Amino acid sequence: MRRLYMVTHNDRKFLEASLILKPYGIELQQIKAEKLEVQDEDVVRIAEVAARHAYEQFRVPLIVDDSGLYIDALNGFPGPYSSFFLEKVGLGGVLKLLSGVTNRRACFRTGLAYADEGGVRTFAGEVCGSIAESPRGSGGFGYDPLFVPEGHSRTFAEMGVEEKDSMSHRGRALRAFAEWYLKRS
Repeated sequence: MRRLYMVTHNDRKFLEASLILKPYGIELQQIKAEKLEVQDEDVVRIAEVAARHAYEQFRVPLIVDDSGLYIDALNGFPGPYSSFFLEKVGLGGVLKLLSGVTNRRACFRTGLAYADEGGVRTFAGEVCGSIAESPRGSGGFGYDPLFVPEGHSRTFAEMGVEEKDSMSHRGRALRAFAEWYLKRS
C-alpha cells in the first residue's frame, strides 16, 4: 500500500476518501488540521492553495479537497461556502430558499489537490442533479439527503456507500487523482 495524507477535520469525508482510494492500493492517514480557506468561487483553486500551504507546514505528500453545492436557482450559491451555509441554516434553510422554485437543478463540485516536493497537481469532479423537496435517507453527510443525481430517483443519502461513491463528485476527483498517482509512482 502506498501511504499519503489527507488534511481534513471532517471524519466522514476522510472515511469516504479512504474507501474510494483503497482499491488503488493507496492508504490515507488523516491530518486533523485547519486548512487555509481562501475566498474564491472555484473549489479547485481553493484546494490548490490549501494543499500548497499544508505541504509547507507538514512536508509530507498530501491531498486536500474542497467541495461545494452549486444551486442554479440561487445563482450557484452556496458554492464554496456550502459547509458554512449548511452549518448555519441546515437542510431546512436550503429548502426554505427553494420554496416554490421549480428549477431545482444543482451540481456538486470537488476540487482535489495533491502536493509534494515537486509541487501541486489538481483534479476535479462534478455530478449534477436536483434538490429533493424534502430530506430523504440516512446515509452520507452534508447535503446528501437533498441531492438526487441525474438519472436517479434516490438521494445520495438513500444510496449505499459504493453506489454513491461510484458517481459522486468526490469519487470522480479521487479516481482521477488515483489513476494519475499510480502512473507516476
